[in-house]
Amino acid sequence: MKEAITADAAARAIGPYSPALRVGRWLFLSGQIGLDPLTGELVGGGLEAETNRVLDNLRALLDAAGASFANVVRTTIYLTDLGDFGRVNDIYARCFAPPFPARATVGVAALPRGARVEIDAIAVLE
Repeated sequence: MKEAITADAAARAIGPYSPALRVGRWLFLSGQIGLDPLTGELVGGGLEAETNRVLDNLRALLDAAGASFANVVRTTIYLTDLGDFGRVNDIYARCFAPPFPARATVGVAALPRGARVEIDAIAVLE
């Protein structure tokens, strides 16, 4: 069985996909960009503000599924400028504790809505 997960505190999907999908004990979180859940617009304030909003969106979806960042086992970070890796990594590190999730970071030509960072995740529910 599949169950779509949404959260008022997370940005809504901007396409035909579920923000998160629970399948048994697995939770698949779609890529989140720095969209403000109230306005649906990309947050201002630069890379740090975007990254924080991305992680807030992920946190809200995890909360809605009864999970936390501690349940996350895999993430992918997409960056339009790999030169931003260090700054994004510093912010990302504030949300996770050892053992850290497995992760890939990918440089991309562009992201939706002109975002500079997107993160998706997979979590295991208890």
